[in-house]
Amino acid sequence: MKLEDARVLLTGAAGGIGSAVAKRLARSGAKLLLTDSRQDALTRLAADAALRGTAVTAVAANVTTQQDRTALCVRAEAAGINVLINLAGINPFGMLVDQSSADIEKTLSINALAPMLLCHAMLPVLMRTESAHIVNVGSTFGSIGYPGFCAYSASKFAIHGFTEALRRELADTSIRVHYVAPRATRTRLATDRIRAMNEELGVGMDFPDTVAHAVEGVLRHEKAETFLGMPERFFARLNGVLPGLVDRALKKQLPVIRRHAALVHAPPPRSDQDSAVSFQA
Repeated sequence: MKLEDARVLLTGAAGGIGSAVAKRLARSGAKLLLTDSRQDALTRLAADAALRGTAVTAVAANVTTQQDRTALCVRAEAAGINVLINLAGINPFGMLVDQSSADIEKTLSINALAPMLLCHAMLPVLMRTESAHIVNVGSTFGSIGYPGFCAYSASKFAIHGFTEALRRELADTSIRVHYVAPRATRTRLATDRIRAMNEELGVGMDFPDTVAHAVEGVLRHEKAETFLGMPERFFARLNGVLPGLVDRALKKQLPVIRRHAALVHAPPPRSDQDSAVSFQA
């Protein structure tokens, strides 16, 4: 796809990865309809120097509500949107027994149900364009169920399967469907505790622009799927054929994961501003 011909609806645009994707696509000449639930952050992004001189519209919306999804579709049709990028996501970190039912429900609602329903609502709009693309941003944990991230893994497995099925369902249409699976990423919401756990376990973390480059790449080269990072790509494939090996490897990590997960629920020191919610692969 020629990115100068892209007219993009991007959800989760005000996050670390979202803003990196917006800036990278803007530099490539794409026109942008940016949405996020946080109007203040969205306003700052739209005013960023990297987006000046680019056709950018920012609209605050909660993609978990039908009313806001419908409003977005109206704006998208008026703007001639031909690319939908589903990026909005959250990740409550902790052992499942310690999480609330509200945490679990919210994770599945934002990470899985909302992008599915937005795709459903946007399909008639995209089908009226000559050529269109859907990019769903998943995670390595959409291929490897990981302790401490049960609800997150479930949501990303769901979006991975949904993307695969939708790509096959639309194979004889003008819409191409893509999947990008980041690994752990250094965003504002990747807390010090999660970073400390990743460092202790030797887990690599990418910068947001690495993910943005991958999103740009699947559009430019029309790749069906992209998985970021090694050994994450290897273990994602290994988990599909020899899950018992991955079971044993992750069992060895459980003491470290439990220790860091438990810290999330302990009263933080006064100077600690970490949140128990992060966006990470």
